[in-house]
Amino acid sequence: MRSLTRRLLTAAALSASVAVALAGCAKKETPSADDMSLGNPSSKVTVVEYASASCVHCGRWNNEVFPAFKAKYIDTGKVNYVYREFLTPPEQVAAASFLLARCAGKDKYFSVIDSVYHSQEEMFTTGDFRGVLLRIAQSAGLNEQQFNACVTDEKALKALNARVEKYAKDANIRGTPTFVVNGVKINGEDGGEATMAQLDAAIDAAAKK
Repeated sequence: MRSLTRRLLTAAALSASVAVALAGCAKKETPSADDMSLGNPSSKVTVVEYASASCVHCGRWNNEVFPAFKAKYIDTGKVNYVYREFLTPPEQVAAASFLLARCAGKDKYFSVIDSVYHSQEEMFTTGDFRGVLLRIAQSAGLNEQQFNACVTDEKALKALNARVEKYAKDANIRGTPTFVVNGVKINGEDGGEATMAQLDAAIDAAAKK
């Protein structure tokens, strides 16, 4: 990943603090202007996923469970789904992926993230992180110059790390993916892949309250 930019390595240092476990009480999530979301913002139920673009468990959940979750709850307007970015090793890959997705624009953000998840195996097998991300960028309408500018944007990287640190502190996020339904973590304090059965039960319970 050195060919992407040395500046992205600062993501690793700045994200070290996210490993600190801070005690806190669960509270209902309030989406912010920085959040990326899908579904019905007025829904009684908000499902927040804290995830990393370089997390293989997040990738597997995205590829295997998310399509059914989206069809059942997002496309029908039953939930407001909020995706919150987190950084896990290799942090520079996750950071570059998130910077790229945001550069592509809100209307293409989730398609870029989905492409990254579906390309994880290729990236980790070949080690060609830059090449794969550049290809994804081009498919999203960005040229190589725009891609380079995007992943070396220090202001955007600083904002990303600030969000990650805030999530670690405020929501006590220790691992990815972590799913929170109306303020309640449904897959343990350390996170993990949530099954449709777990999500069904948590969403049903939240909707009845």
